[in-house]
Amino acid sequence: MVRKTKEDTQQTYDALLDAAEIVFCEKGVSNTTLNDVASAAGMTRGAIYWHFKDKKELFHALCDRAFLPIEILLNEITSTPIEDPMAAIRQLYVHFIQQATGNPRQTKVFDIIFHRCEKTAEMETFIEEREGKRECLCKVQEIFELAVAQGVLPIDTDTWIAVQITHSFLIGLVHEWLIDTNAYDLGAHGEAMIDVMLAGLSAKPPRKKI
Repeated sequence: MVRKTKEDTQQTYDALLDAAEIVFCEKGVSNTTLNDVASAAGMTRGAIYWHFKDKKELFHALCDRAFLPIEILLNEITSTPIEDPMAAIRQLYVHFIQQATGNPRQTKVFDIIFHRCEKTAEMETFIEEREGKRECLCKVQEIFELAVAQGVLPIDTDTWIAVQITHSFLIGLVHEWLIDTNAYDLGAHGEAMIDVMLAGLSAKPPRKKI
């Protein structure tokens, strides 16, 4: 029996995720079985169970891989002193749009999440359960809090609501654009749209309720 190396294991893992991307796009998440993914990867069902306990875990891994570049940048930004918090937030959000529009893998995964992932009992808790999501949002909130501490935003700014506003704006922007990517060039206009959103937030930020 040939013993698998770490490199072989990683190649198998990546091949399964690549196959899942293709099949999820073609059939939708709910209509896809692990057998479908194994067949598309040219592997056995056992190969999938070596890496993933079920389809939801496979889906989580697929999304984690796609979101990794954004999380890496966020970690880089927050690991060093931030002189201009709003510029740092802009950098992060522009990167998000660039990844969503210019990275074919991430574009495909967003399309799967928004338009090919039916709300079933199996998948309905995906967003809440995805590891790292709340951690990332909390790190963005820390940047907003730094803007408050520097006097860039008012002292009573509700930074958690600011995070929710900007996060919802970005997700909604990508969601709508994916419905008809020919309607306009989000990659070309994304920076301007982010600037408008951040200008509005800075001019009239959400305030804490007293």
